[in-house]
Amino acid sequence: MPFLAWLSRRIAVGARAVSGPVLNGAAAAILAAGLSAGPVSAAGIAVQHARGETVLPVSPQKVVVFDLAALDTLDVLGVPVYGVPGGAKPPSLAQYNDSRYRRMGTLWEPDYEAINAAEPDLIVVGGRSGPRYEALSKMAPTIDLSSDAADPLGSELRNIRSLARLFGKEAEAEARIARIQAGIAAVHAKAGQAGTALFILATGGRLSAFGPGSRFGLLHSALGFRPAATDLGAGIHGQPISFEFIAKTNPDWLFVLDRDAAIATKGQPARQLLDNELVRQTTAWRKGQVVTVDAGSWYLAAGGLRALQTTVDQIAAALDGTR
Repeated sequence: MPFLAWLSRRIAVGARAVSGPVLNGAAAAILAAGLSAGPVSAAGIAVQHARGETVLPVSPQKVVVFDLAALDTLDVLGVPVYGVPGGAKPPSLAQYNDSRYRRMGTLWEPDYEAINAAEPDLIVVGGRSGPRYEALSKMAPTIDLSSDAADPLGSELRNIRSLARLFGKEAEAEARIARIQAGIAAVHAKAGQAGTALFILATGGRLSAFGPGSRFGLLHSALGFRPAATDLGAGIHGQPISFEFIAKTNPDWLFVLDRDAAIATKGQPARQLLDNELVRQTTAWRKGQVVTVDAGSWYLAAGGLRALQTTVDQIAAALDGTR
């Protein structure tokens, strides 16, 4: 890119976006030299996110998304996107694997050359792509919509509302959020009387358990299930466990995420893996209360508008015995 064109691009980025207390890239350097990057448009919207605040124009036109939860929300709200990461996506987002959408690298490794050439008006990161925020924010206005494990539902709803406000979709988003919240309230009212629950992830023949405050803590914090194990850490990968641990913990409900199925990796199905003498002794197995959760909604696009509704609907059906 010629220097003058590059400089013009950097000034535009600085004028459009202020992330936290400092300006991005070249705009900051220009201001430091006593010049002005130009005022923020009166029509701009200040978006609060995991890394601070970014002022964006209303309805950015060229959007690159590196967060599947955000992609899920934008898809539901009918907001077009320009670029997406390659890799596994839930069936509801499978259309983004076709050639209509530019590939911009992966969730872990963005293609910086392709992004620079695209000159997006907005880049959205979150979760797996969150660590790339600093590099991407120097290229274009960027927001980090990572959820907060300490307040999963609250942070996810804030992210949904931020995107809806940015694209003028507040009414539709609020209607959908109201339905989700009503479903959560109904589940919570029943879950408290349903006994204890354990959330586990199966992958490659190995098991990990997750408790309150973890990436899957929504089961306890928002949906109201009492944890069967109270000493599980909140690490991103959970606590490695054995079949003996499940038998000893003896949950009333066992919620199982099959990661291999989520990422289309060949492996023994989680339900088959758990079908053994030890697990069959548990209350959850004997009562038919082992639930294989929707992997796309819990693992790939967790926190998206559609994913949240799917999660609530599936747990409600399990409690009602209609799954």
